[in-house]
Amino acid sequence: METVNIKINGIDVAAPKNSTILEAAKLANIDIPTLCYLKDINEIGACRMCVVEVKGARGLAAACVYPVNEGMEVFTNTPKVLDYRKTTLKLILSDHKMSCLSCVRSGNCELLELCRDLGVEATDEYAGVKNQFELDTTAVHMIRDNEKCILCRRCSAVCEKVQGIGVIGANERGFATEMTSPFGLGLATTSCVNCGQCIAVCPVGAIYEKTAADEVLAAINNPEKHVVVQAAPAVRAALGEEFGYEIGTNVQGKLAAALRRIGFEKVFDTNFSADLTIMEESNELLERIEKGGKLPLITSCSPGWINYCEHYFPELTENLSSCKSPQQMFGAVAKTYYAEKMGWDPKDVVCVSIMPCTAKKGELARDDQNAAGVQDVDYSMTTRELARLIKRMGIDFKALPDEGFDSPLGSGTGAAVIFGVTGGVMEAALRTAVWKLTGEKDGTPIEFKEVRGMEGIKEATYEVAGLKVNVAVASGLANANKLLRKIESGEANYQFVEIMGCPGGCVNGGGQPQVHARIRNFTDIRAERGKALYSIDEKNTLRFSHENPDVQALYKEYLEKPGSHKAHEILHTTYVKKKVHDYKI
Repeated sequence: METVNIKINGIDVAAPKNSTILEAAKLANIDIPTLCYLKDINEIGACRMCVVEVKGARGLAAACVYPVNEGMEVFTNTPKVLDYRKTTLKLILSDHKMSCLSCVRSGNCELLELCRDLGVEATDEYAGVKNQFELDTTAVHMIRDNEKCILCRRCSAVCEKVQGIGVIGANERGFATEMTSPFGLGLATTSCVNCGQCIAVCPVGAIYEKTAADEVLAAINNPEKHVVVQAAPAVRAALGEEFGYEIGTNVQGKLAAALRRIGFEKVFDTNFSADLTIMEESNELLERIEKGGKLPLITSCSPGWINYCEHYFPELTENLSSCKSPQQMFGAVAKTYYAEKMGWDPKDVVCVSIMPCTAKKGELARDDQNAAGVQDVDYSMTTRELARLIKRMGIDFKALPDEGFDSPLGSGTGAAVIFGVTGGVMEAALRTAVWKLTGEKDGTPIEFKEVRGMEGIKEATYEVAGLKVNVAVASGLANANKLLRKIESGEANYQFVEIMGCPGGCVNGGGQPQVHARIRNFTDIRAERGKALYSIDEKNTLRFSHENPDVQALYKEYLEKPGSHKAHEILHTTYVKKKVHDYKI
């Protein structure tokens, strides 16, 4: 790697050629503050918080976009630089809703942290007219409060560049500029897919999920209701971050313990229904291959992806697996099979999910998601919502003992837990599909590493029992678009495709803990959280979904076999062909 030699605050630094001052400073353990910058997503130098002095240059330079060159001398903390940053912060605060005590980002706000670091308080120094905007509450999953927006444009950048959707952007100009949907209409009027990636990257509290915490607590306190909860695989790899654990720490045992102390009657694991999904989906894949069905079969676990497919590729909805997502399968089983076992009326069962995903909130009310005649899942809460609820209930998370999930809907194999990372659904399905084709447990591959990793698109070919299967994996909807274009044009021929709406999969879902940009820019949080799930898989004595004894019992006692008529009634769903231009203004 070719490097250049520069000085930063008098320290010699050998920085990669073509890197920026910001990146070079990181090598010298010098922190340059940012508010708008996100590596490879939003590199626009707009917030002006990262300005530095460069010897011989005119004016201050934005470190996030200014390239290094041989012999450069940079100063990041001169009086001129610090005064400029302070003034910038004061100007931002002059048009910022100062409701810090009640803000959802209180204690985890990048703007407030900078103000503390630089000793900036709210003053009348730049007092004047403030913008007033109405809350956008139209979306099913989130709220936009533009009176807190600092116009960093991270939200619009991730929506357009990473997700390829672009339903939010800058309207008006100058002081009146507002980040909103076209023509200032509510987000619900657009083809937003509810992925929540805009929430994940917002540095302040301008965008946040709609919370179901009060409704959930009310249900728990209702003696006539049986409130059960399920926790998704990716939650256990990220929840700990809200309580001071390192990124990628598995807190599965404390997660189960915390849910019991909140008051849930039964604490279950979505890993159970992830295994169930594999049983149905692998059966569906083999049936389509053997009987000449619509190929490629495309996974249906990610509701953000499903929304995207219905809006942007409606003709490919016929390729989608008819399997409900693990969240919905769990609710369907809880209110049919489990309710019968317990002697409960399905109407009295309240099913709550803890998910890394904001799109799960919209999935609850989809058509054909009511196996027992009532909504399969009643409330979906994000990882962040659960963390706030744990704190609200006065639970000392770190002091909790490690506990297990309840039986029988609390069991899961290693194949189930890797659902939370890109390529995981594909790998889990391949494990069981290959076993079904060969009938040999000992000769069945356990790990399919070709579909692992954080690349946006991965491809592989496997030959099993004389059958050649081409597979592909995509995460992030802009990558999904590229892959689907290849399928449409005939350039690619796959039999099985996995798509996750969020880049990196559920570990990087829109409902996961928000990570400060200074960490996101230099650490692959997706990979770190993914390692935790792969570690759980490796340590599990059962690594094939078909080995889950409780899933086996479910089929024996209730569903008969994968793909049965009863299984289709309870575990499968339908889709709607929509088009973006169908939306009327």
